Amino acid sequence: MASRQLWFSFLQLPGTVPMKMCAMALFLSILAAAVWLGLSMTTPESSGGGANPGGEEEGKGCVPTLLPKADIGLCGTLEVFYMELGNVSCKIIPKCDLYRQKITTWPQPIVKFPAAMDGAQYLLVMVDPDAPSRRDPRMKYWRHWVVSNITAADLKAGNIRGNVITDYQPPTPPPTTGLHRYQFFVYLQGDRVISIPTKENRNRGAWRLQNFLQDHRLQNHETSTQFMTEHDGEFTPPDY
Repeated sequence: MASRQLWFSFLQLPGTVPMKMCAMALFLSILAAAVWLGLSMTTPESSGGGANPGGEEEGKGCVPTLLPKADIGLCGTLEVFYMELGNVSCKIIPKCDLYRQKITTWPQPIVKFPAAMDGAQYLLVMVDPDAPSRRDPRMKYWRHWVVSNITAADLKAGNIRGNVITDYQPPTPPPTTGLHRYQFFVYLQGDRVISIPTKENRNRGAWRLQNFLQDHRLQNHETSTQFMTEHDGEFTPPDY
């Protein structure tokens, strides 16, 4: 109490107006700093910003999260759209809202390559290199979809039609095998005739992708991407 009286007596001394203003400014600055410190101590801490396998981000609801940095090497300019989720390129399918179950029944996605060259013809390949699991990929590359003779116009529009060599099969990772990568590659086909022997085409697993590419003189893909998802306990996976 005595200190407050001394403070106000000082402020009332004649000839101390500049000093009064400086002292008042200092007092207000200290008060503001104290208020800010109190608010910051009561604010919840951030969760850290890492990829959340469950797919929920605070304030954003149920949305896909970005792939870990170790898995972004294939993330090119290819876009892959599934109903309800939108573009899942370079993302993890969320567990929330049953999306990992839903994706096993949804039809083929819309795949777009905006930079496709006018007049060119393309080949699309979708594979799972983690069959039956990433630790034990003895059935890589599981062939999910192969379509040749896709025009640039259709690829730009996301209308995947042409010569369907292998029908689309949705992602169906087995239980307890963790996240699977589903990879998409687009190759410039040119005038090549693309085919897979009937006997080989019956079995999707253990596909020799590199041999297929070499046989058709397809060296480097034009673009690519991948997404991840895992088993959610409600669907019957394929027999690996």
